[in-house]
Amino acid sequence: MTPLSPAPLWRRLAALGYDLLLLIALVFITTGIVIPLYTHSGLAVTDVNGVIRPPTWFLRGVLLPLLLLEIWAFYAWFWLHGGQTLGMRAWRIRTQSPGNHMLTLLQTVKRFGAGILSWILLGAGYLLALVPPHQTLHDRLSGTETMLLPKPVKKA
Repeated sequence: MTPLSPAPLWRRLAALGYDLLLLIALVFITTGIVIPLYTHSGLAVTDVNGVIRPPTWFLRGVLLPLLLLEIWAFYAWFWLHGGQTLGMRAWRIRTQSPGNHMLTLLQTVKRFGAGILSWILLGAGYLLALVPPHQTLHDRLSGTETMLLPKPVKKA
């Protein structure tokens, strides 16, 4: 078996784009369920334009943490069950612990937190994939690696 090489940055970003479509749908569904709950509970406020909206404390203290937890759970599920999200499968990349081992739950938490840090740095954490050992900031901080999988062998 030939050793796997690190996944190129463009494949990582392409997989992220695919996953983003799924995550947007998931966030819409969750928000669509949560918003009527606060609207009918009497917590809603009316702004100066007469628009009914959730209070700021609800958005920052309830909805945002809920959505972050949901996004982490999405990634953690896939990383713990095969190391690939749907976008990663399409682009033949896999996240693993060194030595071709599956991630631990703690590694998913570290990787997700470091991934948020990568985005806070305006994507600079991803640019580390361009220099040896060709792993992103979140790979390095979580002790994981994202590898390019070989093309499947076609059966005759």
